[in-house]
Amino acid sequence: MAVSGADQPIPNVSLDITGMKNAEALDQIGHLINASQDALSAAGTDRAFAQLDELKKRNIAPKMAALAHYFRANAWDNKLKIAHYNPWAWEQAERQEQILELRRAMKHEGFDKLHPMHQCQIFTNLANSFSTTGRFIEAVELWDRALRLNPKFGMARGNRGCGLSSYAKGLYDHGHAHVMLVAAHDALRSARARGAFYEGDYAPAKAFFKSQEDHIAAHVPVAKFRRTINLHHHGLGRGAAEKRYRSWCLRNRLFMNPLNDLGPLAIAARDVLTLPSITRPATESGVPSIIGFFNQMKQEFVSARYLYYDGIHAEGVHFSDRGVRLYNTHDYPAYSLAVEKTRAAFRLAYSLFDKIGFFLNEYLELGIDPSQVSFRSLWHNPQKRNDPKPRTLRHRFVDYRNWPLRGLFWLSKDLFDPNFLSCMEPDAADLNTIRNHLEHKYLQLHLEWAPSAAARSSANELGYALSRADFQAKALRVLQLSRAALIYLSLAVHREERMRHGSKPDNRVGQMFLDTWDDDWKRGDF
Repeated sequence: MAVSGADQPIPNVSLDITGMKNAEALDQIGHLINASQDALSAAGTDRAFAQLDELKKRNIAPKMAALAHYFRANAWDNKLKIAHYNPWAWEQAERQEQILELRRAMKHEGFDKLHPMHQCQIFTNLANSFSTTGRFIEAVELWDRALRLNPKFGMARGNRGCGLSSYAKGLYDHGHAHVMLVAAHDALRSARARGAFYEGDYAPAKAFFKSQEDHIAAHVPVAKFRRTINLHHHGLGRGAAEKRYRSWCLRNRLFMNPLNDLGPLAIAARDVLTLPSITRPATESGVPSIIGFFNQMKQEFVSARYLYYDGIHAEGVHFSDRGVRLYNTHDYPAYSLAVEKTRAAFRLAYSLFDKIGFFLNEYLELGIDPSQVSFRSLWHNPQKRNDPKPRTLRHRFVDYRNWPLRGLFWLSKDLFDPNFLSCMEPDAADLNTIRNHLEHKYLQLHLEWAPSAAARSSANELGYALSRADFQAKALRVLQLSRAALIYLSLAVHREERMRHGSKPDNRVGQMFLDTWDDDWKRGDF
């Protein structure tokens, strides 16, 4: 059995990078991290962190700086393995640091200069961590990014298959689950196919992928489903404009439909995800209000999605903008109805996070004062203002086995909150500043070619400036995050209902069946 500690030897690795050139030093650090992982050596891992800190003081090229973030993430992964966490532990400090370092590597200017294999490893490792924490939607997108770089990258293929299999098991729609399990089976099989690329032996991983493939095949008639399921020959709308819109939504994975996470499949071009069946106490009368609440959040999302689409694809000057007198401030601002649509889309999408917090406070009966509810804080015990101690997780969520709910918790870590010291998203504070200026101050959007477009004002000033293109990219990111959050919410409720009442409804209680709201009733003059 491996021994963890200062006395554990690290063979064939230099523990001193003094005098080494930058590239040689980084290579040695990588070997030290790998050897420390094999030996489960805390001492070796700590030494690797110290060497990375030493290297950081040097003037290193952007490519090596991005690679150093990747190596630091691997060192945090060592600490995670040495800690022997309960896999259902919600708070994992090492995992959080690993995710942050992988994101720093991705966002670094040197990332594009890395070897494609390293880029694939970064995407895959981040996807694996996301999937483990319950953020399986973002995980699938990251595995796909790795496979776009190298379609034969075996670890991305196999882990994607495992992730899709877990995703399928969390769905309440059996038809969707079958489609996803077939995709999972195909991904797992391709991970062992001839030509699949691995940067090492990886025999245990391949064996695990085989076991997962066999498990699906033993429970699902994969060949039958593959023959009978039609993924592509589905209508995208009644006219050319609607078809363009739905195609754009599919490409950007913005449909409220889990099958859209498999790619731009025509079968996924409808917003069919709702809340699953819910059991409520017999003392309640009428339809539970949380169903209407989810309906409203979903409607706000799809409206924000179209506002964004319409704003970025608008051509010409809208008649509502004609004759509106505005002064020329000589900084090339972006003024138009189209711009306001993208701004409104950002605000609508961002507002959904706190609404999800209100939903969970009610549904899970957390008993938090509504004036104190926020998406970031509802998971933690209350704390006095300016208390320097870290906030503690509510006992309700410690080791709680609701995977999509844990995904919401970890997604909340991407949002900035001044009451929390840590955040997993390097751009979180920037998104929060943009939202605050949209709601309360002056967000200056500039045309892309404007000299001041790339310059940002201080967040303490009245105005905060960025280019229209930069803002659109951030707004799309918020849309994708809010869409993921709503899907996690629906599946978390499904998991909660199964834990509370089992997989079969209680036949002793009455059942209420709800019709769907007819599309013709959505007319503005109805």
